[in-house]
Amino acid sequence: MQAWLCENPIGPEALTWKDLPTPQPAAGEVRVAIRAASLNFPDLLIVQNKYQIKPPLPFVPGAEYAGVVEAVGEGVKHLKVGDAVAAFAGTGGFATHACVNAALLMPLPPGFAFEDAAAFLCTYGTTHHALMDRAALQPGETVLVLGAAGGVGSAAIQIAKAAGARVIAAASTDEKCGFCKQLGADETINYSRGQLREELKALTQGKGPDVVYDPVGGDLAEPVFRSIAWRGRYLVIGFAQGGIPALPLNLALLKGASIVGVFWGEFARREPKNNARALAELAGWYAQGKIKPAIDRTLPMSGLSDAFARMGSRQVQGKIVMVT
Repeated sequence: MQAWLCENPIGPEALTWKDLPTPQPAAGEVRVAIRAASLNFPDLLIVQNKYQIKPPLPFVPGAEYAGVVEAVGEGVKHLKVGDAVAAFAGTGGFATHACVNAALLMPLPPGFAFEDAAAFLCTYGTTHHALMDRAALQPGETVLVLGAAGGVGSAAIQIAKAAGARVIAAASTDEKCGFCKQLGADETINYSRGQLREELKALTQGKGPDVVYDPVGGDLAEPVFRSIAWRGRYLVIGFAQGGIPALPLNLALLKGASIVGVFWGEFARREPKNNARALAELAGWYAQGKIKPAIDRTLPMSGLSDAFARMGSRQVQGKIVMVT
């Protein structure tokens, strides 16, 4: 097999494409012949040694991928050789093969494209957990999505619309705002103009958004939280801007608002049955055409360095997928 190996976690530039022995699945594992893998922001953090999970060295990065079961370890009953599956395993995806705990795999229904499946579990699992579980989103409510042109942001637009919400998508360029409109956003805000609060007030008739979906963090958090509606829910997804904001807690008191943490990976581990139900609903929405991953571009697996460079340029609309 071939894989991108992280032996020194100082950044993507230190990754090397190497020939490695093809692994054999242990008990409870399967070996997946990888067809496609997507790039997520945590994939950058983990090779910079900045992620909360720090795998032992050396390791193969790539949290999310899809492919075909090639070998089955002892004790695995629900999967067989030839099954199409998707995985969110934390590591292992930027390779031609991976051995993974069978419990972490989602069997793919017929017609689910590998490129879509590789861009599905993390962004849509995170977002469904955020909006439907943690925020208890109701039809007719208004959702503000920050970083709306990115991977999780584009998923948030689609899931909020599928749930019957009104969506205001906020992004950093007019081009990205246009992309969000194509995904179904009702309104857009280019927050690079520095008038985010004023535009939010105008678009919500002074009420503010009921739910804020924030994968960005940084200096956007406080002005947005100051604009949130009474009983609003502020979903903390991540910190793509780099800075972790410190919100004045008196704002939560004055707004009767909630600051809600979202950690889908831990939810999936602690509540596997609830997670399975959520993924089943998402698979149904995909089959019905209500949701579909937005693919920025598809690159060969050997072009991972180009994928990281494009992510760093902040030009990505949706997700980048590598194929073997």
